[in-house]
Amino acid sequence: MATANPFAGFDFSKFAGDFSMPAVDVEKVIAAQTKNVETLTSANKLAAASAQEIFQRQTAIARESAEEMTAAFQEMMAAGEPKDKMARQAELAREGIERGVANFKEFAAAATKANQQVFDMLNKRFVESLAEAQSLVKPAKK
Repeated sequence: MATANPFAGFDFSKFAGDFSMPAVDVEKVIAAQTKNVETLTSANKLAAASAQEIFQRQTAIARESAEEMTAAFQEMMAAGEPKDKMARQAELAREGIERGVANFKEFAAAATKANQQVFDMLNKRFVESLAEAQSLVKPAKK
């Protein structure tokens, strides 16, 4: 047995006509999105530049370390007594560890600084975009 449609006599256009939708200012939307893209582009450039600086520093440290290791190896081979060689080897190991920790701290600080700069840039734009979003919608006409 077929049941009758309960919405057969309901006028949806009249129902929807009672609601007024706010108008959107398209020019402001485009301007806001342009600012978003510009901010993302700037943030990407900053992140890439920071990564490049860190990579260049890592390369310089690797080169310095290779030179220091070569000099240390030659120095150790020149030392006379095995006791002196062991003492020098222990001293070089300590210096190497200290230098490694210092380098790690340097890289961590550089990465943290870069991340904070990118975050601040994006956060500032996010806050601005919230304020802009409120102005994008024009009040509905009644």
